[in-house]
Amino acid sequence: MAIFIELFYSFFKIGLFSFGGGYGMLSVIQGEVVTRHAWMNMSEFTDIVAVSQMTPGPIGINTATYVGYTAVINSGGSQVMAVLGSLISSFAVMLPSFILMLLISRFFMKYCKHPRVEVLFSVLRPTVVGLIASAALLLMNSENFGLPTINPIQFIVSVTLFVFTFIAVKKYKFSPILTLIACGVLGALFYGLFPIN
Repeated sequence: MAIFIELFYSFFKIGLFSFGGGYGMLSVIQGEVVTRHAWMNMSEFTDIVAVSQMTPGPIGINTATYVGYTAVINSGGSQVMAVLGSLISSFAVMLPSFILMLLISRFFMKYCKHPRVEVLFSVLRPTVVGLIASAALLLMNSENFGLPTINPIQFIVSVTLFVFTFIAVKKYKFSPILTLIACGVLGALFYGLFPIN
């Protein structure tokens, strides 16, 4: 029972204090579930983020769903209890936004041009960019790229796919979906020819 209370409290807090959408939440979620509560290790968290990016829906909610499930399983719970953990985490991360949007929507249109509101948003914008940059740096780790000293082929392939994706989307405006599929196929071909282990 304690795990469900902790999941609700942690994800409610994440939903309440995370700005910038799902990618802004990732570093906060990682701090709670990997560092603070140790519900999973960094490798498991990285896998959860990867799956959350590939499944439909907002990444913050998807991550909360998978974390809730994995945290309960890792603490010795059954699969039925793990589904309940997923539901609690997902509900908790959405609840603050739902409440705040109901309250804010009544006043935002009336006061959106107020100088103090404009100052508040001018402060929040760079904060959001910082949170998203933090999430990007969080994912640039050995679990995603490998280490050149341990497995140079995995490292070279990972960095090559990273650079290819960055250039394709940023410079040539390729569709992120098509780029993701292309990288998945290229990665599967490379790793088929040169297995990691």
